[in-house]
Amino acid sequence: MSELLAALCLVLVVEGLMPFLAPARWRETMQRIIQMSDGQLRTIGLACIVAGLVGYWVMQLWP
Repeated sequence: MSELLAALCLVLVVEGLMPFLAPARWRETMQRIIQMSDGQLRTIGLACIVAGLVGYWVMQLWP
């Protein structure tokens, strides 16, 4: 359980980097995301899920 909480905390750190370091660029990106269709957002979401699962799987195999 503590590993899950640690992972969620790291997600918050990573998610907060862009608005902190480049707020104007982050705002432009969010405006572009709002204009995307549901299908495009689902594709991006699926790609993120697959990348995360593959990354986790590779880390489990790494000695």
